[in-house]
Amino acid sequence: MSAPYAGSAPGPDAVGAGSPPDASDAPARALLARLRELRGRVSTLVERRAVGDPTADDPLRGLYLSEEAVRHLLVTWPETAEGHDGSGSGTGAGRAVGEEHAPGPADRLARLAGRAGLTALDVAVVLIALAPDVDRAFEPLYGYLNDDVSRRRATVGLALDLCGVPVQSAAARARLHASAPLAALGLLEVEEPERPFLTRSLRVPDRLVAHLLGDDTPDAALLDLLRPMPDPLPCDTATEQFSHQLAALLESGPATVYLREQREGDGLAAYAAALRAAGLDGLCCAVPGEHVTELLREARLSGRAVVVPALPERPGPLVRALAAAPDVTVLLADPRPYDPRWCPEDPLVLDAPGRRDGGTAAWRAALGADADGFDLAATVTPYRLGGDRLGRAAQAARALAAFDGGPVTAAHVRRAARHQSASGLESHTRRIRPAVDWGDLVLPDGPLGQLRELALRARHRNRVLGDWRLSAGGGRGRGVLGLFAGESGTGKTLSAEVVAADLGLDLYVVQLSSVVDKYVGETEKNLERIFTEADRTDAVLLFDEADAVFGKRSEVKGAHDRYANMESSYLLQRLESFDGIALLTTNLRGNIDGAFTRRLDLVVDFPFPDAGQRLALWRHGLAHVPSADGIDAAALARDFELAGGSIRSAVVTAAYLAAGRGGEVTADDLLEGARREYRKAGRLVPGEGGW
Repeated sequence: MSAPYAGSAPGPDAVGAGSPPDASDAPARALLARLRELRGRVSTLVERRAVGDPTADDPLRGLYLSEEAVRHLLVTWPETAEGHDGSGSGTGAGRAVGEEHAPGPADRLARLAGRAGLTALDVAVVLIALAPDVDRAFEPLYGYLNDDVSRRRATVGLALDLCGVPVQSAAARARLHASAPLAALGLLEVEEPERPFLTRSLRVPDRLVAHLLGDDTPDAALLDLLRPMPDPLPCDTATEQFSHQLAALLESGPATVYLREQREGDGLAAYAAALRAAGLDGLCCAVPGEHVTELLREARLSGRAVVVPALPERPGPLVRALAAAPDVTVLLADPRPYDPRWCPEDPLVLDAPGRRDGGTAAWRAALGADADGFDLAATVTPYRLGGDRLGRAAQAARALAAFDGGPVTAAHVRRAARHQSASGLESHTRRIRPAVDWGDLVLPDGPLGQLRELALRARHRNRVLGDWRLSAGGGRGRGVLGLFAGESGTGKTLSAEVVAADLGLDLYVVQLSSVVDKYVGETEKNLERIFTEADRTDAVLLFDEADAVFGKRSEVKGAHDRYANMESSYLLQRLESFDGIALLTTNLRGNIDGAFTRRLDLVVDFPFPDAGQRLALWRHGLAHVPSADGIDAAALARDFELAGGSIRSAVVTAAYLAAGRGGEVTADDLLEGARREYRKAGRLVPGEGGW
């Protein structure tokens, strides 16, 4: 059985042999220097065990590992006892392995011991435990010393013997307890709990061994969770001051900070700027779940701060686990307010600063020269992207421009920004990607001017209400609220789509069927989900047929009236704190509670179109339709009093009639379409009976 162990493995000094020393090998060389000292201690212990061993001449001893085989290994081990005379001098009892070693700047084990507060005994135990993972020659020797050739890792008893510490020492045994630094910090695993304590195997995690050898590849368990830290982008004066204050805190030593963010990404952006100002690196990790130990160990090994940009639904266990590491800086961010029940020791709780005025300077820095071909400020003002999303949007805009084969335009930036502002609103709303513009609206100057003012308010609300301090206070938000009132078909929904298109935002139409619930309190919960998500999303929210939700409160005559009034009261309070853009439409303005009207920024009345506007609507509808000559749209506008939606339906009907026969739209087709709209409305048709 001795043969398999007799061959000498390449010695640790073979690292880099035959080539000039490389700086990248420095950590490995520092670790191997420590192992050379450990070899001397192992040699001494083997000599001591061999003296007086009653089984030394037993032929069965070879089934495990013969003394001759062990001596052969010691002789053939390269530089086994460099600086060691075999007498045990320099490795006497009471001195930990490696105490003789003077750590150099590349000695990562010494640096780790300093950061983690490890004792000399801790360092020695780690070195003893990892030796077989670095040099195979330690395996058979450990097997011999364990009196079991199959147990080729260090055991608790062997480690204490090699350190010259009595195995009965309570203080020494306590260093291997689960709550002691080695195990608690994930630096050492004491395996086989079913065995007696002294015969339990010691294992150093592969990630620690790799780190000590100079490998900085993150732990495999974290690869799918780690995210790159975003590059800090230019910000306003208040945000910059906040970043410098936070940087000063981080420079002073390990800290735990919780940033409550208004919008997703604001906290990560603030942390990125603060870490850059403090000259530190961050280890950004999605919710680590069961890998907290690996995450904290990685932070200790690399000397980086742990950054968690979003917490799980139940954050208590995660916050407690991270806060229990006083030697690691932990930076947390989440939209929820901090709950003291999450952790017995509270972190520093702050509000994350948000971007204002669209972050034009940040966009310009992200786009570089690509921002020179269009009005950047007007394009990006509606967007409030935080964290790395702004930089990703800039990259996406360049990719879209390259796909189109031209320079970056405002359309590319808007499209990329909308993709980065992905929303969770779809569960209760229907998304519309606007494909219209101001040219598609046929309205009098009054309503048209109010719509343009609505878009203007949406663009500059942060400047007026924030920078110029014109907010009413009382926790009121910076939302923009508008009511569109008018008969069916007068252009209310189309106008909402045009406003969204002008702002470069998606339009989300609230599905009232998925919001209103017969159970008490459920409607409010559904609305809260919508408002909360809309606050965090760059989008326009449309409550079509808003009477069902924003209707007048009534006198309480029964339980139904009471709960209906509670819904209205909730909406009144929620609109006060709303930060997004919401539009309401109604066919009858009088159905909307007056308390809602007071909270609206604009009320736009959509009149029924007169003959001139109807003519413009007919011509607009026929603009892209192949039509026969001689169509008198003026007669249609004069004879048929139809709203814009009905005129469009009439044109669609005429287009289908023409397509069915493979020809152009004629005056008769349009006349038939107009008549059908009259019949659908239950009105008498001109030229037919009764007219």
